[in-house]
Amino acid sequence: MKPAVTALALIALAGCDAGEPGAAKVRTIPVRIVGAGGEHVFQAEVAETQAEQARGLMYRTDLVANSAMLFAPYPPGGGEPRETSFWMKNTPTSLDILFIRPDGTIARIAENTVPFSEAPVPSGEPVSAVLELRGGRASELGIGEGDRVSWARIDPATGS
Repeated sequence: MKPAVTALALIALAGCDAGEPGAAKVRTIPVRIVGAGGEHVFQAEVAETQAEQARGLMYRTDLVANSAMLFAPYPPGGGEPRETSFWMKNTPTSLDILFIRPDGTIARIAENTVPFSEAPVPSGEPVSAVLELRGGRASELGIGEGDRVSWARIDPATGS
C-alpha cells in the first residue's frame, strides 16, 4: 500500500519578519550540492518542525539565486523516510523541488513548478529531506538526480 500523500503548503520561515511579535528567528545554513555540474552552495532557511514545514515558501517573491529552503528532517520530527508530495498553493514563485534520499543523493527534481497550483508534486520514492530552490536553478547549474546534497545538522535544542 502506497503511503498517504502529504501535501505541504510551501510557505516560508522568512515570511515571518524577526521584528513581528511572536515571529521566529530565521535560521540559515549552507547546503552543498556536488555532482557532474560542479559544486554549488546555497544559503537555506531551515524548516524542521511541522509548523515550519507547513509554512514553506508560501507568499514569497523574494527568492534570490542562491537562497533555498531545506525541509529536514523530513518527515518533521524525524522517523522513517517516506514518499511524499508537495503543492504550490499560495506560492507565487516557481520552484525547483529536490527530493533527497536518506543517503544524501537527489532522488527526483521537480523543475519549474507551477505557481499557485494545488496539483501534487510527488517524490516518487521515500525521502528524508527536501530542498527548494528558485525555479530553473537546478537546470542553470547542471544539478541532477543522483547528485549529493549535504549540510551541517543542527541540534534544535541548542541551535548549533
